[in-house]
Amino acid sequence: MYFAYINGKKTLIAVCLAIAGIIATLTLSFTNASAVFYGGNLRKLPIYSVKTDEKKIAISFDCAWGVDYTDKLLAVMKAEDVRCTFFAVEFWSEKYPEYLKKIADAGHEIGTHSATHPYMSKLDAAAIRKELETSCAAIERITGKKTELFRPPYGDYDDLLIETASEAGLYTVQWSVDSLDWKNLSATEITERVLKRIENGSIILCHNQGLHTAEALPDIIKGAKAKGYEFVPIGELIYRDNYRMSPDGAQVKLS
Repeated sequence: MYFAYINGKKTLIAVCLAIAGIIATLTLSFTNASAVFYGGNLRKLPIYSVKTDEKKIAISFDCAWGVDYTDKLLAVMKAEDVRCTFFAVEFWSEKYPEYLKKIADAGHEIGTHSATHPYMSKLDAAAIRKELETSCAAIERITGKKTELFRPPYGDYDDLLIETASEAGLYTVQWSVDSLDWKNLSATEITERVLKRIENGSIILCHNQGLHTAEALPDIIKGAKAKGYEFVPIGELIYRDNYRMSPDGAQVKLS
């Protein structure tokens, strides 16, 4: 907390700075800006979750390395009448085109997870555009469907990445609930972790090649439904316009 003497009077500078921050936040609230102020700097944010009164959540699967458990995932979701979102890397899509088409034909949403799975904050704008354009083109070529969603590999992003993705017509999506299936947790551990953390508007991160993910999925779905939640693809959960971003990466609908 800092004080200064102005015209012979002791003045609280921190109060003035706080008021300035509030004004800046209110200004953002009246735009569709996907950005918030951090330490006085405007920073772009991806979508981590959605603030909503509806008991809707989304489960997603990143696809990069194999298909050993994908048929079981699809069978479980068909049995439970659940649709989800798969984020596919281009080299995975091209190696397993029959699986990409199978996922799309089953009614699930497909987003891009880049072309080569790099740390994209280390790329320049031209390289980012190439990663996005070629991966989206592969998805459309194989499935006949365009994608509107992008998940950065490793969750790695910066302002340039989000801006470039937006210019390409893509919403950059992260997650608010990490299943940690990539750590090879047991099915019980994955299930308990997810069910303890979900709330309205949650986006759950899983991997199609998680060792125990397919085993955990039935209990995750049944447990969430028992709590009154409905599963929807991410594209049906997020706001497309008239929203602001909260500092934790949640979309907040403007009235």
